[in-house]
Amino acid sequence: MLLTTIFIAGACSSSNNTATSVSSSTATVTVDRVVDGDTVVLIIDGKKEKVRLIGVDTPETVKPNTPVQCYGLEASNALKSMLPKGTQVRVERDEEARDRYRRLLLYIYRLPDNVFVNLQLVQQGFARIMSIAPNTAHATDFAVAASSAEASGQGLWGACPR
Repeated sequence: MLLTTIFIAGACSSSNNTATSVSSSTATVTVDRVVDGDTVVLIIDGKKEKVRLIGVDTPETVKPNTPVQCYGLEASNALKSMLPKGTQVRVERDEEARDRYRRLLLYIYRLPDNVFVNLQLVQQGFARIMSIAPNTAHATDFAVAASSAEASGQGLWGACPR
C-alpha cells in the first residue's frame, strides 16, 4: 500500500488531474481556509489547493441545493478550530492523488503537536467514516474510532437521528 508524505511541486495546479511530484521528505504546508468539516484549502508551493480529507465524511453545510445537515455546523466549526488560517500542517497521500472533483486527497497532521486531524474528527464524533478503496491506509483506525464515538453517543452520534 502506498502511503507517502508528499511535496507538491509548482507544476501542480487545480487543473492537473495527475499525481504530483512525490518526495520522501515531509511536506509542510499552510492552511488558507476551511471550506466545511472535511474540506480545506491549503497553500502548497505558493498555490491554493482544495483538499478533501481521506477517510472521513462530515454532514453537509455548503453543498449547493442541499440543506445544512444535522451536526454540519458543529463539524465545520470544529475543523476551523483545529486548523485556523495560517496553521502549518504535514500532509500525506494514499494511493490516489485526486478525486473526481480534482481535489487533492490527503491525511493532515497539525504541527507542531502532530495531531492526526482526520482521525480526531472521527474520535470526537464530528465525522463518520468513508472508506473508498484504494485509499484505505488508516481505515481500521477510523473504524475503531467511529465505533467508540458511536457507542458513547459522542458528537453527531448523540445529536442526530440515525
